[in-house]
Amino acid sequence: MTQYLLKRGGQSLVLLLLVSLIGFGILYLSPGGPLSQLAQSSNMAQEDIDRLTRSMGLDRPFLIQYGDWLLRMVRGDWGASYRDGIGVLATIGSHIGATLSLMAVSTVIAALLGGMIGIWGAVRRHSLMDALSSVGAMIALSIPTFWFGLMAIYLFSIKLEWLPAGNQQTFGDGSFLDLVHHMIAPVMVLALVETAVWARFMRSSMIETLEQDYIRTARAKGAGGRTIILSHALRNALLPMITLVGLQFPTLLGGALITETVFSWPGMGRLFFDSLEYRDYPVVMGVLMLSAIMVMLGSLLADVLYAIADPRIRMD
Repeated sequence: MTQYLLKRGGQSLVLLLLVSLIGFGILYLSPGGPLSQLAQSSNMAQEDIDRLTRSMGLDRPFLIQYGDWLLRMVRGDWGASYRDGIGVLATIGSHIGATLSLMAVSTVIAALLGGMIGIWGAVRRHSLMDALSSVGAMIALSIPTFWFGLMAIYLFSIKLEWLPAGNQQTFGDGSFLDLVHHMIAPVMVLALVETAVWARFMRSSMIETLEQDYIRTARAKGAGGRTIILSHALRNALLPMITLVGLQFPTLLGGALITETVFSWPGMGRLFFDSLEYRDYPVVMGVLMLSAIMVMLGSLLADVLYAIADPRIRMD
């Protein structure tokens, strides 16, 4: 286990280095720059813009800028926002809670609902409900997240006026019920695709488990259908689903970024797009690196949990 963790840690560091290099390079080559908005102002002289460019180190070659940023980041200094001067870690810290709460609630709902649909489809194979759930899963996987979010706002916020169209809480109301009321629509959108994925994986895993020899033995001994499913098949069918949590983490995080933008949810996704629009590159790189770290940790956690759940798995 220790050797495997060290190996994965080394691979993760290399991947993080590549992610940072590519991300920094894209921002460096992008047109405009952090001072492009100031350049459009009639109150800013070119001499002032040149002075700010030199003071911020934006006139230096790419490798020097990247190396300086990388060294400061390794030391724990992720820089400060160009917009308000607040540290990048503090800025991200004020938004990450909203993103994690959205992802956690969506994952729990998707796992429970998708798991039940998948089990039903496996037990009632080739039935009408199985066919409908399969078609529904394909439709859900085909719908763009932003489109479904806009349709949810149009239906539930504009037409029916049941749910708020955006934000995390009503101004002046900090109650828990108000937070839940605002969370319903973005969680529903984010959980849609995840439910379809969980249902398809659970159905395949349960079908494979129900065809094992020990299930046939249990049936031959007179065990009931409920006992076979709950006591024998379900536990083994859930083992492959552990890895799905880590594998789906990038998709879940990407969906959260889009969902937060559509619903003005004050999380990392909204922060990322706002920072891109403002060309606040330190914050953009901070969100990018933290997202990459979270994805790699999710994948590693899934592998470790799967090895713990199934002693037959060797982590070399």
